[in-house]
Amino acid sequence: MTALPNPLTSVHRFIPNASQDVKEMLGVIGIDSVDRLFDSIPDDVKLDRLLDIAGPWSEIESRRWFRALAAKNKTAVDHVSFLGGGAYSHYQPACIDQLLLRAEFLTAYTPYQPEVSQGTLQAIFEYQTHQSMLTGLDVANASLYDGSTALCEAVLMAERLVKNKHRVVIARSVHPQYIETLRTYVQNLGIEVIEVGWTHDGRIDTEALRAASTDDVFAVAVQSPNFLGVIEDYDAISAATGNITKIAVVAEATSLRILAPPGEHGFDICVGEGQAWGIPTQFGGPYVGFMVVRDSLKRHMPGRLVGETVDVDGRRAYVLTLATREQHIRRGKATSNICTNQALFALAANMYLSLLGKEGLREVATQCLQKTAYLRAKLNAISSVVLPYGAPVYNEFVVRTKYPAADILADLEHEKILGGIPIDTHDFLVAVTELHTKEQLDHYAAALDATIARERR
Repeated sequence: MTALPNPLTSVHRFIPNASQDVKEMLGVIGIDSVDRLFDSIPDDVKLDRLLDIAGPWSEIESRRWFRALAAKNKTAVDHVSFLGGGAYSHYQPACIDQLLLRAEFLTAYTPYQPEVSQGTLQAIFEYQTHQSMLTGLDVANASLYDGSTALCEAVLMAERLVKNKHRVVIARSVHPQYIETLRTYVQNLGIEVIEVGWTHDGRIDTEALRAASTDDVFAVAVQSPNFLGVIEDYDAISAATGNITKIAVVAEATSLRILAPPGEHGFDICVGEGQAWGIPTQFGGPYVGFMVVRDSLKRHMPGRLVGETVDVDGRRAYVLTLATREQHIRRGKATSNICTNQALFALAANMYLSLLGKEGLREVATQCLQKTAYLRAKLNAISSVVLPYGAPVYNEFVVRTKYPAADILADLEHEKILGGIPIDTHDFLVAVTELHTKEQLDHYAAALDATIARERR
């Protein structure tokens, strides 16, 4: 058996070029070895030895070894998961995955030629229509990357609508990752981000919001249900902010079927994360963002807009009506520098919304609401558990104990329960969906009670 090559001097072995070709390419760029390409990597993070893997093995033996290695991982499938915080485990109809694998969907690109892209264009049009119906607003774009970048695009769009205003107010109860992404987006654009906290019930402090909504503020962004799981009072927010452009953020998209649409309560823009519409959590992404606006704002909206028209024979047809991305027009006139979108996942979301329909979506939302209320009541009966925020919730809520949240959740994990997300020293966030059974909710409450009893000892 020949000795294995040194991994640091054999990088070129993985490049499908003959040694003479490699030599010529290195000569063109003025270096003498492939290793020089990796000089910028610090030595202390380079692997200077072979991985400690037994073998060599046959393919059968290799597969057996990797299966055993993978079995050591803990997965949500092996546990009862109450994780949420922007990524939710909802039922995905089995046919969605199979339909997405069809070649005309999986390989579809931007539908520049409508005569050969009617299927893709129709699907996008339907997706936009679903969003408008659910949010109570007029015009939706094709899709955006995810909820956080959708918020960023909404803020940038709102800033373009006015002159000489460079402050945006955002509720501190918006998903913290969304806020962090927004700050990254605007840090060099001269836009100041002002955060407003919440009151004892978990809703935004409307008095602080009113004080922050000064003449130099161009937009206000509020999430509902917010990161604490609490449903905000849209009317109170509208009253506190007057004519300032209002952005509603939605991280749990199934809530739109049962909660009041933001468009009916004075909001101009609704953005959010569409992952809950039948898209698996899959290690945090990729997901699909959405944006819906009032009709008067449609020409300022980023991304693409599919419209319905008729062809020369009078038959219904779909076309790209507006496409204000860098990819389509000059950079100076573009409303966004995002040059792609999540079309495949927008299609998956459209399939989900179409398959469930109005009644199915209401059933999902109702089960989330009722099962959450049931678990809250069970946990509220535990003497050492506090539910700190009393405002209405949808499918997520904060639990507080006097013991470290990380310790509580680690103990629950031993019971094969992913009990929530720690958000403070003693607080953690618990999410419930239609997939949870009564037995699982009872087991969670009993396991949490037992865990606290052990901590108390």
